[in-house]
Amino acid sequence: MAGHSKFKNIMHRKGAQDKKRSSLFSKLSREITVAAKMGTPDPDMNPRLRAAVSAAKAQSMPKDNIQRAIDKALGGDTDNYEEIRYEGFGPGGVSLIIEALTDNRNRTATNVRTAVSKNGGNLGASGSVSHAFDRVGLINYPAEAGDAEKVFEAALEAGAEDVTSSEDGHEIWTAQGDLHEVAKALEPVLGEAEGAKLAWRPQTMVDVGEDDAAILFKLIDALDDDDDVQTVWGNYEVSDAVMEKLG
Repeated sequence: MAGHSKFKNIMHRKGAQDKKRSSLFSKLSREITVAAKMGTPDPDMNPRLRAAVSAAKAQSMPKDNIQRAIDKALGGDTDNYEEIRYEGFGPGGVSLIIEALTDNRNRTATNVRTAVSKNGGNLGASGSVSHAFDRVGLINYPAEAGDAEKVFEAALEAGAEDVTSSEDGHEIWTAQGDLHEVAKALEPVLGEAEGAKLAWRPQTMVDVGEDDAAILFKLIDALDDDDDVQTVWGNYEVSDAVMEKLG
């Protein structure tokens, strides 16, 4: 159980702190409402809702907002959101998986396709890139949760499969079916996680140069600005030197 993959989902890449807070809260609220509607409204009994609430708390979303999103599901006046996955390619041959929650499939498909095509990419058919990713669990902890050795030992004891630690924080990887059990086992040792969700982890990485990286980040930002898009996963790797040049 070792690994030093620099892969991060877009919610945690450098620059994510510049995300518009209103858009972020909208995405978080939507996930909380959907999770509460699909299961019990009690986070302790609903792993998906618990993960959604934890992610909201990690982004300093007010408690009133969180409760309002849960109450919306209880009230039965929610829109019928549909989970959709898009697959495609970005600049430099990067593979992308785009996950969305939408109440209007046509609107979302048009917006996603436009954002991708205008920024050096193209969408593919279902399965065109997901075969090169593994479906796994991902638990995120801030750097302050502990040093790499402490987190590694805790993850090993909890039954995780891999850990990646950096100055940005810790990524703990699990088997798809073990996500919530591992997250529950980690909490007494490391505290509440910033997030726990199913992820797409690339089997191989693609190094992206400065020019392609600049366009790629524009593409990701365009997708990120869409309230329907929840998460963007990719197999890109950008060196620290390139990141510094891009600012």
